[in-house]
Amino acid sequence: MPGFILHTGAVMNCPHVAPVTIPPSQSRVMVNGQFVATESDQLTVEGCLFQIPTPGGPVPQPCVPVQWANISTRVMVDAEFVLLQAPATGPGNGICFSATAIPAGPPNVTYVQQRVIGV
Repeated sequence: MPGFILHTGAVMNCPHVAPVTIPPSQSRVMVNGQFVATESDQLTVEGCLFQIPTPGGPVPQPCVPVQWANISTRVMVDAEFVLLQAPATGPGNGICFSATAIPAGPPNVTYVQQRVIGV
């Protein structure tokens, strides 16, 4: 599915409002002054405080990784496909997971560059 090319400067949060970071795995290609995110990039959530209520007290279940689903089929950087986001803002094209692999929902994207589209 076509979408805007995701980059390291994109702003998104997990469903519990903790920020998601995209450390770059490549340093060759940029869009809007930021490195392009590729399929090998590890999107991580920083500081999610989500807890599950249990009879014995709340159990921490923070979001940690984000698994991206919208990956380009044609645009590559250093032999890796780039990550795409469509639409530019709103629910992200990925899923946040807890450390125990429990899905928490899509991240909320509030900013991504809107000049370069990939397929």
